[in-house]
Amino acid sequence: MKRKKELRKQIIESKCEKIIDNLEYIEETLPDSYEQFSKSRMLKDSIYKEIEFSIELVLDICSIINMDLRLGVPDVEDNILDNLEKNKILSQKSINLIREMKKFRNILVHKYGEIDDSIAYESIKEGIKDFEYILKKIENLLK
Repeated sequence: MKRKKELRKQIIESKCEKIIDNLEYIEETLPDSYEQFSKSRMLKDSIYKEIEFSIELVLDICSIINMDLRLGVPDVEDNILDNLEKNKILSQKSINLIREMKKFRNILVHKYGEIDDSIAYESIKEGIKDFEYILKKIENLLK
């Protein structure tokens, strides 16, 4: 129980609220079809940016948890996720979802091989539930 009190709960909750706000925006603006999505560069860019920012927030939360629980100083960002998994702070399923989110973020940020908008559209549609799952796990951790 002591571990949970050491977390910067208010900061984490604030980041979670921002993720929820971003997801609501995405759900409200993401068209029902790829055809509609593909027609508007501004729409695509805004949704991509919201997803990118939401993934960054998830990674920030992981970093805060790692730091606050003193799980080890990471050499690289992936070590944070390793620490959370090794110490059973988050499940392997949660960590794997976050790793997949991070890969998607890297594609959005660095445009590796240019983005395939049709794949990105489907990933975003399906990925909303992954964010919801991660947020639920973080919420449980803060209780």
